[in-house]
Amino acid sequence: MIKGVNHRVIEVMESGCEYFERVIFFVKPEYSALSEGTLRDRANAVANNTSAPPPSKIAQSRLMTAGALLASAGLGAAIAVVIQALL
Repeated sequence: MIKGVNHRVIEVMESGCEYFERVIFFVKPEYSALSEGTLRDRANAVANNTSAPPPSKIAQSRLMTAGALLASAGLGAAIAVVIQALL
């Protein structure tokens, strides 16, 4: 829920992307004077340009996440060893 926002809103029901059911655009105040047709055409163009990220980007993201988790686990183990040695 959005409270306290006085913007024009354009909702695109068919985004052309398999991931999204609908897309909601909030129009900047300086462009609110444009006609609804112009805004809707631009919103449809932007929504239809969206697509799924390439598979290489997804694989890279998963690899980075796995690396970060392994680094965190290693750092935690090193800290535990240092604390154990001090006691």
